[in-house]
Amino acid sequence: MAARHRVKLARLLVDWYRKGHRDLPWRRTSDPYRIWVSEIMLQQTRAQAVIPYYERFLERFPTAGALAAASEEEVLALWSGLGYYSRARNLRRAAQPVADGFPREYQAIRALPGIGDYTAAAIASIAFGLPHAVVDGNVMRVVARIQADSGDIASSRTRERFRAIAQAWLDRKQPGAFNQALMELGATVCLPKTPLCLLCPLSTCCLARQQGITAQLPVKLRKTEPVQIAAVLLLVHKGGRVLLRRTEAGSRRMAGFWELPSPEQLPGARIGARIGEFRHTITHHHYTFTVRAAVGRAAGAEFKWFAPAQLAEVPLSTTARKALQLARNQ
Repeated sequence: MAARHRVKLARLLVDWYRKGHRDLPWRRTSDPYRIWVSEIMLQQTRAQAVIPYYERFLERFPTAGALAAASEEEVLALWSGLGYYSRARNLRRAAQPVADGFPREYQAIRALPGIGDYTAAAIASIAFGLPHAVVDGNVMRVVARIQADSGDIASSRTRERFRAIAQAWLDRKQPGAFNQALMELGATVCLPKTPLCLLCPLSTCCLARQQGITAQLPVKLRKTEPVQIAAVLLLVHKGGRVLLRRTEAGSRRMAGFWELPSPEQLPGARIGARIGEFRHTITHHHYTFTVRAAVGRAAGAEFKWFAPAQLAEVPLSTTARKALQLARNQ
């Protein structure tokens, strides 16, 4: 794309964004800490789902210093239900070196735990006006369509090419606004299955639209087949309290979280009536959990009885939340 066309694209995009975009709380600040928290929460999670977590998290931890001083259990309790819990652990770890001041250079931001190229570029451009383009799934979709590029986005070579294209498009005078505009376009207009081409400010620049191949892009050749898994969770009550099991430290994903035990984890339990079932997905693993009432005793130090009022104070797994809500709805 010629330089004058890149300038036109950037102008059209930023003008469109300034005329109207979603009013999201992290767009009302230039505080790098708050932008950082939002970007970490937004990884793999829809914006509307993030908002209440973002607001509660910042109410409790308004600064990096407050977050650095918190216990892991307290941080995980506020993150509980948002998923991908390594994000919360890395956020807390990274808060310690930035408690006295957030780094203002891209490479220093990139070096913090849990921060990759995308997150570093977002913080650097939005908080500090540094000229680094963001590239996520939404941005790659826009790039693929504007360029009519049929490269496999599962390929690292294609991703690097798209990153270079986004960097070439970048409005260096207002990189934060440009990056947010490009992400907003992918999230609200240049949709995966039903792109709203008639509303797109870049429709005149879009080669895929001109060639009638918008729905075919982007291309992703390597697809992971879903794995179906059936499992049982036991709901054990005693004196108004519920029995939970803390996941051992060796569990990479859910270490430190409290969950309902499975029959294998509670040997000798008398399993009773079926309460119901729910589905839960983690990446390409699709679980169907059946929840059953049971009578049993704590089988080790990892078990503990909880009163209902205590459940909001501990990191509770998403599956435990869904199971307990299922029981309350019966």
